[in-house]
Amino acid sequence: MAENNPFPGENNTGHIWDDNLRELENPPPHWWMMGFWASILFVVGYTILYPSWPVGQEPTPGIMGWSQIKEYEKGLEQVVAMRAQFEDRIGGMTADQIIADPGLKQYAVASAKVLFGDNCSACHGSGGQGNPGYPVLADDDWLYGGKTAKIAETIKGGRQGVMTAHRTILTEAEVDTLANWVVQMSETAGKGGSEEGWNLFKTKGCTACHGQQANGVLAELPNGDIVTIGAANLTDGIWRFEPGGYDSAKHTILNGVNQTGLAETRDAVMPAFGGQGKLSEQDIKKLVVYVHELGGGK
Repeated sequence: MAENNPFPGENNTGHIWDDNLRELENPPPHWWMMGFWASILFVVGYTILYPSWPVGQEPTPGIMGWSQIKEYEKGLEQVVAMRAQFEDRIGGMTADQIIADPGLKQYAVASAKVLFGDNCSACHGSGGQGNPGYPVLADDDWLYGGKTAKIAETIKGGRQGVMTAHRTILTEAEVDTLANWVVQMSETAGKGGSEEGWNLFKTKGCTACHGQQANGVLAELPNGDIVTIGAANLTDGIWRFEPGGYDSAKHTILNGVNQTGLAETRDAVMPAFGGQGKLSEQDIKKLVVYVHELGGGK
């Protein structure tokens, strides 16, 4: 083919396709060759200075002794040293004292954001907005009270709500009346419930958990603390189990909460994070501040 090359003197290989497509033998530009050899020298130098070639379970160490783990540990030491001034102070303070100090409160909230994301956001949402079936923490409605002591109690010991299933206790008409009454109460801030519903609420023992005013409060102490067992406030528009409304209320009345052996019962369990190494006292204290500030605790 080369002897019939129609492009003599062009420095091609003599391979011609479709009359004019051919393969040339021109060398690469000098700048390209310089970059090529420089990249080879860079790789050789890098493998001498830094960890590179796998040998068994470890790479060659490199003459500089650098590693990502050492870099991480150095950075971690710097972070711990910066935090120490705040952590030492927090260690000897209560959650209320931390909240009263603007600088420490800001540090505790920022520090606990990661703790909340790792331990709480799966149920309560990344911003405390709540996921379906779990309480919202970003409002001021509290099942067990919003003071720091109650929040700490909840995080440490967990919570497990209980409500009796009334499917064998109430008639169908009574369930219907109570479910409608709950909706009326939620829509009128507790002022518009029917008289028949109020009578059933009181005579069927609902006040034992939800309180005489149906607001979930059994008693209010002189210091402002409330006594509650975690029963829902029926006088506001906040529903513990979404989507709320008549059907939701009826379902809860019939099947209760955390009733053993009843498949349709509501599940309402929060695990305990105190003890067993789940969270330290310091971490719990910072989480208490974080949750308190999320919901404007009271």
